[in-house]
Amino acid sequence: MSSEPEQPVTPGQAPAEPDHFRRYLTIWIVASVIATPLVVLLLGPALPPGTGSDQAKGQVIDNTVLLGMATPVLLMIGIYVVYAIVNFRQPPGGTLEGPAVRGHPQLQTTWIIVTSVLVLSLAVYGTVRLENANGAGSGSGPKPLTVPHEPRLPVQVIAQQWAFTYRYPTYGGVEVPHLVLPVNTQIEFNVTSLDVIHSFWAYQLGVKADANPRVNNVAFVRPTKIQTFEIHCAELCGIWHGGMFDHGRVVSKAAFAVWIAEARRRYAAATAALPPYAKTYAPEPTRRGE
Repeated sequence: MSSEPEQPVTPGQAPAEPDHFRRYLTIWIVASVIATPLVVLLLGPALPPGTGSDQAKGQVIDNTVLLGMATPVLLMIGIYVVYAIVNFRQPPGGTLEGPAVRGHPQLQTTWIIVTSVLVLSLAVYGTVRLENANGAGSGSGPKPLTVPHEPRLPVQVIAQQWAFTYRYPTYGGVEVPHLVLPVNTQIEFNVTSLDVIHSFWAYQLGVKADANPRVNNVAFVRPTKIQTFEIHCAELCGIWHGGMFDHGRVVSKAAFAVWIAEARRRYAAATAALPPYAKTYAPEPTRRGE
């Protein structure tokens, strides 16, 4: 693209090339100024995973930030492609000779600086968000760097081919086949596996934590509304991986108290046969407890 000013056309002389760079830059800036706020304000609230928990809401904000930063970049590429097709296409019956391409150190330097700033700013933003949001719903290993200050309800997620079960250590260590959580309560998931590597993914809650044998992977979440949410295994774990699916529920605190009391009564015999609660278990079925 030439940045030289247009020259007057004399008879018999081909018209001078317009300032394509200035044209393109103007179109891109105007489009970015218009499109970016629209994308953030209209598409942002509809982005996944929703508003089912504090962590899910935070991930919607993160996705909106990423989409907002990506919009000018996508427009830059798309507008350039369209502009090139319109302005540099081969005329009928002729051969197009475009303007001479020469080195442009200033443009190259600007590109390197801008892209580096974008990547580094996203890295800083992501680090701060993970720190402030106590892992933002992700598995943080056995010793998270930050933990919520408010009281937490521990819930152990036990993965095995091909199902999840859930154990409540503060309620006698009862283990149940379906996950139920009280609303507006800080939950501490302790995720582990009995056999191969799985991944606990509670989509609408914004929680995803790998389940590894002999490893306790901690993730925090605070559900904010009564709802039913999906649970998937997000790590290929064998032939029936696709069927490792369940639904969990978030209920009122009163309903949870009634449910957990009934679960303790219903599964009393099974609880008595279980080994003592532990953060991890041996992979072999005959050596469940450690």
